[in-house]
Amino acid sequence: MAGNFWQSSHFQQWLLDRQDLQRERHSDLQVLTEEEYQKLMIYFSNFIQALGEQLKVKQQVIATATVYFKRFYVRNSLKCIDPLLMAPTCIFLASKVEEFGVISNSRLISTCQTVVKNKFSYAYPQEFPYRISHVLECEFFLLEMMDCCLVLYHAYRPLVQYVHDIGPEDNLLHMAWKVVNDSLRTDVCLLYPPHQIALACLHMACVILQKDYKHWFAELNVDMEKILEITRQILNLYDLWKNFDEKKEIPALLAKMPKPKAQPSRLPSEKHSCLIYL
Repeated sequence: MAGNFWQSSHFQQWLLDRQDLQRERHSDLQVLTEEEYQKLMIYFSNFIQALGEQLKVKQQVIATATVYFKRFYVRNSLKCIDPLLMAPTCIFLASKVEEFGVISNSRLISTCQTVVKNKFSYAYPQEFPYRISHVLECEFFLLEMMDCCLVLYHAYRPLVQYVHDIGPEDNLLHMAWKVVNDSLRTDVCLLYPPHQIALACLHMACVILQKDYKHWFAELNVDMEKILEITRQILNLYDLWKNFDEKKEIPALLAKMPKPKAQPSRLPSEKHSCLIYL
């Protein structure tokens, strides 16, 4: 594990740019519009959040799982592996990486069944179709795709440090923390360092709570244009979210989502051309 972010695989291998995202998603964006793709990413991020809450894992595990999920679909089409399988696989792996403890096989599958039935039946009227053997195989290919670059640096730690530097502001930390959670529904975790995401979320929290810390931000030695770019992306998320009726829109988007033409038996990678998709 790298001692700091700048020496880590997160910085050296997994900070991308907009051109990378557009190039890697090109095949999916032949079928879906950019807005439809983002809505599907929001939906599956919400699914990961619901799974994590039901499993009672800490937010760090949920955040790590969400980034793993996004990383996989930056390098692979949605048709490669069913996102409904990838989501619990990411939670399963993240719980081990973040030292939360291994979630038992039976508990993971039973929780998926419960969450799908109670919260997402409008999109998946049938029972959760996957078993632990699918999750374990999917986990192997997720590890291979990420080249075992598993340690992530999230915005939560620098955010706490920044708020501590400002002074005792519990409301500010709570609001900024919520904005960081929301930012996981965007691509900012793939594009920007965590300290910049933390500053953007803190800036937004100050605006929401009408806190004036312009002098504190003015003293920072950071690229404020990057902070504003992140802020704009999160604001775009809120605009999209405001008019996004998941229960009405998601069934049609799932039907439209790219799927494999055949039903092979294994998952994809550079060396494996087959998939899991039930």
